[in-house]
This record gives sequence, C-alpha cells and structure tokens, in this order.
Amino acid sequence: MQSASVTGLDANVFPVIEPAGTRDVAALVTLVNGAYRGESSRRGWTTEEHLLGGQRTDAAEISQLLATEGSVMLVMRGQDGLEGCVLLQRKTASTCYIGMVTIRPDLQARGLGRQLLAAAECHAVERLGATEVEMTVIDVRRELIAWYERRGYTRSGEIRAFPYDDERFGLPKRPDLRFVVLRRRLGPMTPTAEEPTR
Repeated sequence: MQSASVTGLDANVFPVIEPAGTRDVAALVTLVNGAYRGESSRRGWTTEEHLLGGQRTDAAEISQLLATEGSVMLVMRGQDGLEGCVLLQRKTASTCYIGMVTIRPDLQARGLGRQLLAAAECHAVERLGATEVEMTVIDVRRELIAWYERRGYTRSGEIRAFPYDDERFGLPKRPDLRFVVLRRRLGPMTPTAEEPTR
C-alpha cells in the first residue's frame, strides 16, 4: 500500500493524509470508537452515543477492510498520532463508497473534516477512477447531513435499512433508525464557500 502523502504536502509538515497500513489497526479502532461511541465522543459533534451503544468497529473489521481489493483507509497523521480517517471502497467501475469519516473529538470544528473529505474524493478520482461517490448517514442526524450537503452531496432518495440484527455496528437505542444515501458527482475539485467547519 502506498505511503506517499495524498495532500501533496512535504512529509515533515503535519497533518499528512496517506493510506493506512496494518500497523495502524489498533490506533484506528481507538480513533473511530472514541469519535462515535462512549463518553469521549461527547467532546465532538459527530457522536452517535445518543443513538447507539456498543462499538463502532473492531480490529477484525479494520484488518479486513485494509486487506480487501478496491478498499483503502486514508489516515490523517499529526505530530501526536492519528487525527482522522476515512474509508473508500470501490463499488462499481465509476462509483466509490465513502464511510467512517472520523476526526478526533478534541480536534473537531477546525476544518480537518473538510480537508479529509476532499482528500478522499481526490483519491477516489485519481486512484480508483471514480466519477461519483456515495455515503450513508443515519436519517435523524440532520446536522451531519446538512454538513455533507454543504460539501456538495445530495440526497438520492434511496433509504436503506439499519442492521439491527448485527451488533458489530452498535446497539441501537431507538427502533426507527435507517440510512439515507447521499451522492456527489466528482469532477474538477472546486473549493466550497468558507465557513466554520466541523
């Protein structure tokens, strides 16, 4: 797996965004679970603690994702370790799935999420040949959906069931969870309007 920076920055300048390797598995599990579940996640605005208990991911899932053809996890490395990550999976010859978009809770609202998402989209175009990306977001997370809409994503109208029978994805705290599918056509990357980014 390539280790060159995706951002085009010098390797000595942080943060650096690059593909994750097997050495990152434990840190990725800690990062993702800490951002979405448990008390630590409440420090950031992306927490799902009010919706789901249990884990968001585990070492087995992360290891499998890293080993799967057409799947890559980009990590954002700072001077103190991993600051964020994002999953990319090739779904078709022209479409990539983006998931597990994560910024460490204490570093949120500093523009890192927007930077990480832009790097993922660039990687999807340049390395995976995608012309479109899609993602799923729990439909009651309106603030998060609105953030992605400001990044150019639109609701496809498709609704997908939440996997209530699979505890690997968490322990639901309400019975009405479902996913909305967001999509974005990819072309020349144009910056979005400046705003406080979460």
